[in-house]
Amino acid sequence: MTSIDIGIKTEDRQKIAEGLKRLLADSYTLYLQTHNFHWNVTGPQFRELHLMFEEHYTELATAVDDIAERIRTLDVPAPGTYKEFSRLSSIKEVEGVPSSEEMVDLLTKGHEQVVKTSREVLKLAQSADDESTAALVSDRMRIHEKTSWMLRALRK
Repeated sequence: MTSIDIGIKTEDRQKIAEGLKRLLADSYTLYLQTHNFHWNVTGPQFRELHLMFEEHYTELATAVDDIAERIRTLDVPAPGTYKEFSRLSSIKEVEGVPSSEEMVDLLTKGHEQVVKTSREVLKLAQSADDESTAALVSDRMRIHEKTSWMLRALRK
């Protein structure tokens, strides 16, 4: 097997991949949280939130695959266990079943955290002239910024 030669230094690829691992962990944790809330939401906004959460976790399922595949493209193993995700994620799991209002608040914060993690990875990608990672992360940021805006609008 030939070694990777895509014009990004090994050290830079490693740093970018480590950042992407954190982004993957945050995204997967947010995916699980959103799916959990989809199953367990109740209250006057049930239908609206149930459907919205389904849209969000479906989009996140695609995102985690894209992020993991980018890590692999950089020739680094992608994390794939709850233990690794728990260690790497900035988003903490929620105990029990919160109220629908708390769910919206928690998901808003989760999406905002993914944006913050994305900003860190974007800087690494840009400094290494890694346009492919920068494009992926920039797209993720835009989606999470819009999603957090929509979630915040529910609480006004």
